[in-house]
Amino acid sequence: MIFGWLTPFLNFAAFLLLLLVTLSVPIIKDIYLFRLTPNASFSNNLVSGASGSVKFGIWGYCTSGLKGSALGFTKTVANECSPKKLGYSIDGRVSQLLGVDRFVNITSKALTAVLVLHPIACGLAFIAMVLSFIMARPTNGTTRFSSLMTLIANLLAAFLTTAVFVIDVVLVAVVRHHVRDETRNNVTAKYGNGVWMVLGAMIALWLGIITATCGIFQLRRHRRKVAADGTRY
Repeated sequence: MIFGWLTPFLNFAAFLLLLLVTLSVPIIKDIYLFRLTPNASFSNNLVSGASGSVKFGIWGYCTSGLKGSALGFTKTVANECSPKKLGYSIDGRVSQLLGVDRFVNITSKALTAVLVLHPIACGLAFIAMVLSFIMARPTNGTTRFSSLMTLIANLLAAFLTTAVFVIDVVLVAVVRHHVRDETRNNVTAKYGNGVWMVLGAMIALWLGIITATCGIFQLRRHRRKVAADGTRY
């Protein structure tokens, strides 16, 4: 059955995408939720000419060539990453160069705490993937049961991943709004590739629900056809 193998492929793609996002900055430095970048005309009461960027992921952040001038001296934060933990605790040097000294107020603990839903969604996608591979096996005794279990697992994973995507969008939107106001447009906050990877996982899981449902109906038609032919099944 074509749907039997399409569902595990979609679930595997969703699991892989969610796994990569779960291992985002500071673990995998090229995958992040959002990035703060000083504008070319950056200037505030303490720092001027800041450049570079800071990428934020699930477990912290990493700086990239962040530097600026303060009182005639050049301050530089080399390519460094924060300790791996849930929530963002910004180093004083980074917040000064970005001009976001009140960053703790920008990303509330309640909002960053829900980032833990990323690995949970990844775990559910893994369960759905395993069950879908069982469903794909042409065994008469377990196909219907495994199809139903795959459908349930896909529904749970899809709903949670959808919630995670909404949370990511809201988080970045909140950061963009507060950073723009606090820095007077001196710093730009942009969506990272991690947000779109979660979107891709969400689409794959919902498509997996469709193919799993089609697989169940296809199995029922097959059983009815076999019964109509009078063949023992």
